[in-house]
Amino acid sequence: MKILSVDDSKMVHMVVAKALKNYDVVHLSAMNGEEGLAKAASEKPDLILLDITMPVMTGLEALTKLKADPATSAIPVVMLTAESATDSQTFAFEQGVEKYLTKPFTEDILIACLSSIIPLTPKAA
Repeated sequence: MKILSVDDSKMVHMVVAKALKNYDVVHLSAMNGEEGLAKAASEKPDLILLDITMPVMTGLEALTKLKADPATSAIPVVMLTAESATDSQTFAFEQGVEKYLTKPFTEDILIACLSSIIPLTPKAA
């Protein structure tokens, strides 16, 4: 299983990595939408966590491009963002986003959200 986290905050990448450390998951990260699109195309993750407010390309722009590209359109996307505006949420769901989590979030909520979309297998002891 591969999960790509696209966020301009190194802290978010660290929290996501910590939440996933007990699962058989490869955690990939990108610092902006453009980098995220490139990694999604090359790595073919099983799920993408996507922030909205980022430099270079916003998460909503990246989401539109992901869903328009046949190579990445089937990858489930979870918006993980501090942006709670209703119009951003509506747009994200219209583009086909699976879930919309707002920051701050807990590791338990993140794992529950992800495991409702993809199977998360605990690492063998």
